[in-house]
Amino acid sequence: MKTARVHVLWPAILSTLCVFAHQVKAQTYPSKPVRMIIPSSAGSGFDVIGRIVAQGIAENLGQQVIVDNRAGASTNIGAEMAAKAPADGYTLLIGATSHTANATIFRNLQYDFERDFAPITLLASAPSVVVVHPSLPVKSIAEFVKLAKARPGQIIYGSPGIGSSSYIAAAMFKSRAGINMLHVPYRGGGEAVIAVVSGEVSVYTPPVASVIPHINSGRLRLLAATGAHRIATLPDTPTIAESGFPNFDASAWNGILVPKKTPKEVIGRILTATLLTLKDQTVNKRLLELGYVVVGNQPDEFATFIKAEIEALRIVLADLRGTLE
Repeated sequence: MKTARVHVLWPAILSTLCVFAHQVKAQTYPSKPVRMIIPSSAGSGFDVIGRIVAQGIAENLGQQVIVDNRAGASTNIGAEMAAKAPADGYTLLIGATSHTANATIFRNLQYDFERDFAPITLLASAPSVVVVHPSLPVKSIAEFVKLAKARPGQIIYGSPGIGSSSYIAAAMFKSRAGINMLHVPYRGGGEAVIAVVSGEVSVYTPPVASVIPHINSGRLRLLAATGAHRIATLPDTPTIAESGFPNFDASAWNGILVPKKTPKEVIGRILTATLLTLKDQTVNKRLLELGYVVVGNQPDEFATFIKAEIEALRIVLADLRGTLE
């Protein structure tokens, strides 16, 4: 009888010990620097918002947050690395539109964006913009479409790779405008920005945050915003929808995720630190100036958003299948 009772008690004892261990981890977390994986290059939209938020999270957690840029494979290299990291709260991933798109595009990914990650919060959304190198003789979407139709396959556009929000926006625009352009993918948004600023490519459709300095300096010419509404900080810039393509809407988003089995108590600490960061007046103002619409929701809301994004992009990308290259 005693042996049987011991066998019955062991599962309960082990369960209690696991709960206690998680509580201890949460109380001591973070006891060392936290790594934030940004699956794109320096200077990209990912990088801009990631570094702003990382600084705030570090202050609110009382621990250093180290930014780790892991560009390549349409943001899949960084995402795979984060998915395989220990689920202890010391690895954060800046997720984005590209990850929900990749879930529908690539069949042999070494990770599953929904299955392998626990959402923390949706940081912000932002419309992309259409920018061109000043050497391109166009000053509006109408002029650009006319030139592209006169030079089929000759105008080169850059992107951080298939599946990126920039790539999807360009593919949608090509389809709606009925134009043919040559696509050149780069390892990350930073490289794509350099390419269009240098004139290596003529067109780019990035999140606005990554190119505002170049627009202000005149190194890039801004033609339009890709969202449903004009950007608050660029009120004179028309949308593509206003430029002859009704209902056109291609926006990007960024959020924070961690490996799936990260303890709930640790997730709670990260969430609190992140929401406090987004509520900080200086951070909030900076993000708004860069064209972001700050969100900051709960993990379950972010999970629902991700699921809906994957399904929506599955439909969009199926419709664009013939234009993808």
